[in-house]
Formats: sequence, structure tokens, C-alpha cells
Amino acid sequence: MSHHFDTQRAKSDPSMNICDMYLFEGAPGHTVMAMTTNADAGISAPDTLPSEALYAFRFDLDQDGREDVVFKFKLGQPRHADAAEHVHVQAFEVLRATAQDIGGHGGEVLLAGETGRPHSHSGVQAFVGIAPELWAADAVAFFDFLTGLYSKGRFAEEAFSHRKNFFRNRNVMALVLEVPNSLIGGGTVHGWATASLYGHAPEVQICRWGLPLFTHLYLSDPKNPALVETFHATSPWQDVVHFSDAVATFAGHLSERAGSSADPAEHGRKVAAQVCPVMLPYELGTRATFNQYRFNGRPLDIDAYDVMLTLGANKAIADGVSPDRERIINSFPYYGAPYNKAEQADLEPISTGFYDQ
Repeated sequence: MSHHFDTQRAKSDPSMNICDMYLFEGAPGHTVMAMTTNADAGISAPDTLPSEALYAFRFDLDQDGREDVVFKFKLGQPRHADAAEHVHVQAFEVLRATAQDIGGHGGEVLLAGETGRPHSHSGVQAFVGIAPELWAADAVAFFDFLTGLYSKGRFAEEAFSHRKNFFRNRNVMALVLEVPNSLIGGGTVHGWATASLYGHAPEVQICRWGLPLFTHLYLSDPKNPALVETFHATSPWQDVVHFSDAVATFAGHLSERAGSSADPAEHGRKVAAQVCPVMLPYELGTRATFNQYRFNGRPLDIDAYDVMLTLGANKAIADGVSPDRERIINSFPYYGAPYNKAEQADLEPISTGFYDQ
């Protein structure tokens, strides 16, 4: 039997679109992993997740681009929360899987709970619910910049004078997990996130996240749109073959137009080597940092948009907007309160296409 989500429309459902992933140190001896989905939750996206979906954090422990340990979120059917007609609650489970349990919905249950509040058990903490959007970007400037590059062969740096955070006061659905490092491994690990469907058929990967802006920026060549679909359908062990040439070509072209590199082709090759395979490296137990020189996890407060643009251009690019750091807290789940209706009063529903980060 096929999935209920076989159509292209279903695959573009905001619930199956991973917006972002973060990886950083939590309590001593613990690591926090977080992913967001349901871009613009509560306005143009729902506050629920499909019960046929699997949301997974995948970790490669031996640098072969294949997952060795996986943490999965499974959701139950949504129901109305008390008398709140427009607020929903879902039961969820968090599982840890290795070896033969990696595929599908197998694995050891670490914790069970309900969306909307944190839960803890045996050193593991989990949260699923609406959270403030911490991605900041001038989306209009971004697309104007790429139009200048591809249509006119220009480094249109002036596009970033717009300085408007397209994602201001938006909410997302966040899945946050904090586990003892011993449940992951030791030393430097490489992580990525996936959203899959499993329901009444074998698991089918719908979306993959490895690094911010990878698809929108480094696979943005309008002459090769199939690369993005390939990325979401494949795994990191295939990335060098599939994407290194495209990344090197893009970064070389961008730095050449920026006039920032004496050898644009060599710059392109260096960028491709840094981002492929497309995974987020992190040395367990260390402070996360994310800049154009070093990826070591990714904390919530870093402006990754500027980092990824600067990396590709080999020249500092800043769009003048940054994450709302006042919405970050120092304890689990690290996301503060979502934006309320009053704070969102001037917002209009937006296309989720802008959120493929």
C-alpha cells in the first residue's frame, strides 16, 4: 500500500519541510539537537505534525557519510487541547536506533510525552511544540542577489541594503532533544536531520537538512534544478559525487564576480571540500561555533545566513538582520516563548518556499 503523501503537493507540505537544525552543548555531559519545521506555524502552516512522519537526527561516527546512531520522533494523532479549538496536542515518542533498527520506526523508546511542554526521563529531555523562529534573513535581498548573479553576471552587493528580516516574529514547530553524550558517541561526530514518511509502506525520505542555505545558495543554478530533489532523496555518503562539482562551480563563480579571490576555481574547490559531505560536524562536549572558517555544531544565536554567503563569496556579506536573541533561554528547551497574536498583528501569511534553508 502506498503512503497518503505520494503526491508532489504532499511532499511540499510545510510539516515535511525541515527549516533548520542546531547542535550544541547542553547541560554538562549532554548534547542538544534541535530541528524546526512547519514554517510560519499558526499563520500559513499548522501547529501539528503528521502521524505518518518520522523526524530523525542522524549521526555518522566514523566519517563514512552513513548514520550509526539515529534519534527519531514519532507523533500520534492530533486532538484539541481542552477547550482551545485552534490549539492541538499530540502524543510523541523519542527512539534511539542503531544497526538494523535504523530504518523505519524501530528502536529503543527513550521518552514519551505530549507536544507543548518539555518532558524528561533518565537524563533525556524532549520538547515538541511551537517556538519562535530564530532564522533571520532578508529574503528579498537574497533572491535579488541571485538574480543579479545569474541573469546579469553581477555581484549585486547593493541588494543587502534593504535590511528587512523577512522572518521577524514568525513561529515554527521545534523538535528539541537533549541526551547524554554517551548515547551518541565520542569525539567528533557528524549530524544531519531528515523528515520521512513510513505509514503503511517502507520509509521514504522526503526532506534532508545538512547545512544552512545549502540548497537555496549552493545548488541554486537555475540550469540544474534537479540537484535539489536529488539532495533530499539521498544520503551524505553520496554527496561528493552528486554535489561537489556544482558547489565548486558556484563558489568559484561567486568569488570571481566579487573580485575576492586570485584563483576562483581553487576557492570553489576549497568550499566544496568544506561543505561536502553535507553534514554538521560537532566535537561532543565542546562549545559550539559556526563561522566561515570552522563548523563545530551550530548554536541558536549565530547568524548562519551571513556565514554561508560569506563562505561562498570569500568576502564578508551582512544583510543587517540577526536572530532574535532575546527569544533564547539558558535552559531546556532553549527556545523561549513563541510570538503571540499581538506581536504578529501586522504579519501576513507567506509562501513556505522562502523557508527551504
